[in-house]
Amino acid sequence: MEAIQNEVVAFHHVSKIYNTGTVALSQFHFSITEGEFISFLGPSGCGKSTALRMVAGLGEATEGKVEVFGQNPKEVIKNTNDVAFVFQDANLLPWRTVLENVMLPLELRGSDKKSRKEDAIKVLEMVGLKDHIKSYPRQLSGGMRMRVSIARALAAKPKLLLMDEPFAALDEITRQTLQTELLEIWKREKMTILFVTHNVFEAVYLSTRIAVLSARPGRLSSIIDVDLPYPRERTDERFTEYVDISSQSLENSSTRRELV
Repeated sequence: MEAIQNEVVAFHHVSKIYNTGTVALSQFHFSITEGEFISFLGPSGCGKSTALRMVAGLGEATEGKVEVFGQNPKEVIKNTNDVAFVFQDANLLPWRTVLENVMLPLELRGSDKKSRKEDAIKVLEMVGLKDHIKSYPRQLSGGMRMRVSIARALAAKPKLLLMDEPFAALDEITRQTLQTELLEIWKREKMTILFVTHNVFEAVYLSTRIAVLSARPGRLSSIIDVDLPYPRERTDERFTEYVDISSQSLENSSTRRELV
């Protein structure tokens, strides 16, 4: 079957059962098109991260299939720089400087030293860390370490950026600052972002669409089109309305455990 035009990610009736017997996802069917900012919103343990990891080629569906750019995710990861992953923890190498950490994926891809240094400095400037290229992770705040992690992901110029609750461990002020910076990068780089969160305010602030997952086993409970212009004001009345809609959808999805 020919891929839908501009389709970036497709979950085709995906189920995931772990060896322990845990059913993480059940008949999850959803697609993402080029340039979207999609948030997976759902209660803890509903399979959000499982779905994201399958897109990154870090796990396989028990039933159904996942496609990225119309291909098997593992093939895309193996042969291109089109997909990058930002985890909840920054996962920086403590013995490497900020610049060296950001250069790492470019080194692994075999880029020459001059070009990978130039590319790394460019993305560090993009995230506001150009003056910290010689620092080590231990010398940085949590927010700054997450900026390095984002810069490392952006260094290879991905078309699809996967983010698994990257701001969850940060204080609220830092979190909101990085949310705004992420949106600026998304608009400037014209990439597609798939973002996992359980925070309704974050989902509404960032997303073009919100996919709400039910309690385990994770199913697509509802889709919310966030029809708000960017930049969004958290105190705006319509923003609050979308937060209420998302909160109600999340509450409804959480009670589905009793129906499964």
